[in-house]
Parts: sequence; structure tokens; C-alpha cells
Amino acid sequence: MVDQVYPIENIRSCFPSLGRIAGGREAVFFDGPGGSQVPSSVTDAMSDYLLSNNANTGMSFATSLETDELISDVLQACADFIGCDDPAEIVFGQNMTSLNFQLAGALSRTWGPGDEVVVTRLDHDGNVGPWSLAAEWSGATLRKVDIRSEDCTLDMESAYEAITERTVLVAVGAASNLSGTINDVKKIIEIAHGVGAEVVVDAVHFAPHALIDVSELGCDFLLCSPYKFFGPHQGLLWGKKERLEGLPVAKLRVATEELPFRWMTGTQSHEGMAGTKAAIEHIAWVGREVSGNPDLSRRDALIEAYSAIEEYEQDLCLRMLEGLGSIEGIEVWGITEPSRISERAPTVSFTHPSMSAKEIGERLAERGIFVWAGNFYALELTEALGLEPEGVLRAGVLHYNSMEEVDFFVESVAEILE
Repeated sequence: MVDQVYPIENIRSCFPSLGRIAGGREAVFFDGPGGSQVPSSVTDAMSDYLLSNNANTGMSFATSLETDELISDVLQACADFIGCDDPAEIVFGQNMTSLNFQLAGALSRTWGPGDEVVVTRLDHDGNVGPWSLAAEWSGATLRKVDIRSEDCTLDMESAYEAITERTVLVAVGAASNLSGTINDVKKIIEIAHGVGAEVVVDAVHFAPHALIDVSELGCDFLLCSPYKFFGPHQGLLWGKKERLEGLPVAKLRVATEELPFRWMTGTQSHEGMAGTKAAIEHIAWVGREVSGNPDLSRRDALIEAYSAIEEYEQDLCLRMLEGLGSIEGIEVWGITEPSRISERAPTVSFTHPSMSAKEIGERLAERGIFVWAGNFYALELTEALGLEPEGVLRAGVLHYNSMEEVDFFVESVAEILE
């Protein structure tokens, strides 16, 4: 049903890379969890900036003023993207991990012995490692929320045990980049705020698949990465204004105290900002296409887009899970029940006793199917599941993938494992 209204061919036509030939056919890009493809509108925006507006900021000549305007525009676009009211709460950086280390360094200077920091065993190490170090730097204690291995979800009893009156911060992912699990972040925030702790949400893997709304979530900080949602290599940090203003962030003596620039060290990638805005506009374009309303505001268009994207990607994921489930010996790690499809992102990881994940990936690459093998920095999870050192084979669909690609992938996996 969704195929009748979802403009998959129009969407695919925006991505020149999808026409690449590999293995004698158009390549199948199921490597999206490691970084998405980009539409031509993103590269056009980056090229246009560099060729026509390239300058540093803060002066009265034309290109400098145009760069100031670009920064203002992209901060507003990002505010629309994550659902905050104040674009000054948006911080750009090299990537999510760098920004999280910066945030961890600032927060660690406000902690001390007796404080506790909580992370989860379901998270990417980019939302574990910085907090482990921050706890060490400050003398705080690190605690970890365990998982339920049978479906790769957070053990909520463990969460209640780990988050106590001594907790100062909880770091949790919105979605797992290995199992696809979508966490009940609102519940974690409720527990943490109940004891006066702050919450950092890693939305990197969530952002391409579902709408972010920090106002509705109620978290204190959130991070994501444009290169996972069809943009260039950048990182985004959102934080509550009063915290971004007051935390002791490391910066140069000559740097401004104005938000968000007190957090944005050095000269930023202005072309990356242009590409990030274009990536957000691409998703908004999808919303206007599926709604048939070209006059929707950017936020309303994003709401429409993600509603359609979620439904479309769930259909692809269900087909993939059904197909892999019919192959003898495959173990899918994570939620597999069709009735629980809304509890997971369309990222599917599996193992097979007869062949390593790396070898399966190599065989698929020969057929032009691009997937990942390993732990994808979700080290806490692969260790908890006993999957080190080989890890898993991971295939992830995005809004530009097709049902035909899913079927070809499943058929190829079956043939390879025969």
C-alpha cells in the first residue's frame, strides 16, 4: 500500500551514487548505518558556497556577510530538524564523537568523588568512551545499564538499579546502530530527572529514520551526525541554553561568549553547514512530496516526511527479517517479531555458524551489495553478547532503498550460505 504513494523513484533519482554499477548491476547500498549516500542538492549547495561565497566571518564585505547569513540560516534549519525553539542552542562540530568529548570535558569539571555517571551496554562507544573518561577525570564512578540478550533491549530493572540519587548524568542512545533497538528514552529521562540527573541522548542512528523532538523528549543534551542523514561529515550538538551558557567550555581567549559560538572552536566548515542545510531541505522535500502540499513549513514538512519514511522503511525491514528468518542457521540479533517492528530501526545484524561476518560481507560485495561486518563501535553490546572478535554482518535500509534490493540481498545471502 505504501509503495503506491511513496515516491521511491523520485527519491532515488536525487542520489547519483545509486546508479553505480558493481557486480554487474546497480549497487545496493545497505551500508547506510555507517554513513548515508547524499543527494545532488547537498553537493550542489557545498560547491556553490565554496565557488561563490567562501569567506571567514565577521566582516562587512559581501562574501563574509553571506557566510554570516548562511550560518544563521543553517542554525535555524537544524533547530527545525530537532524541534527546538532557539537556534542558538545548536552547536556544530567536526563529528558527534568530538562534540561529545567536548561536552564530557565541560561537564566533568562540575563533578567530583561521590558522583556517578551512567552509560548503557547498548550504546555506540561514542556515547560510552567520553563518559568513561569524564568519570575518571572527575573521580566519579561509572555504572552501566545491562541489556536483555534475547532481544537486545535495555534491561529496565538494571536501569532503575544504576540510576540513583548519586547519579549526575545518564548517557543513552535513541537507537542502537547494531541491533536497531529503539530505546524508551523518555522513560530513561523520567527516571534520571527524578533523581536530579541530566541526560545526554545519542540520536546519530535514530536521525535518518524518525523525527527528533527535543521539546517533547525533555532531554538536556542531544547529538546527531548529518552524514548519517544524507549530509556531509559534520556533528551537531543541542543543549539547553542555560547549560550551554554556564558550563566551563574550553575555548580561546579571543573567542566570544555568545551562543552557540563559545562552543564552536576554530573556523567551522561553512561548506559543510551549507550541505547540512541542504540535507534537511531534502528530507523536507520528501514531506512535501508525500503530502502533496508544497507550502508546508519546514518543520511540518519534516513531520510528514518522517511519517512516510518510517512506514516505508518498516515494510522493507519486515521483508528483510522474514527473508533472513527463513534461512537455516541465521541468528538475527535484536527484535524480530513483526508486531514489534515499531520498536526497532531498519538495521538488521546477524551471524551464521558456517561463515564469518567478514566473509559473508566479502561475498556480498562481489555481487554489488555493500554491507558492514564487525562491531561498529558498539563494543559494549558485542562483548555482552559474546560476539567478539568477529562481530556481526549488518545491513541497514534507508529511505532511498527499494524492496527489490531487499529481495536481492536475501536471495544472495541464502545462496552464499548454501
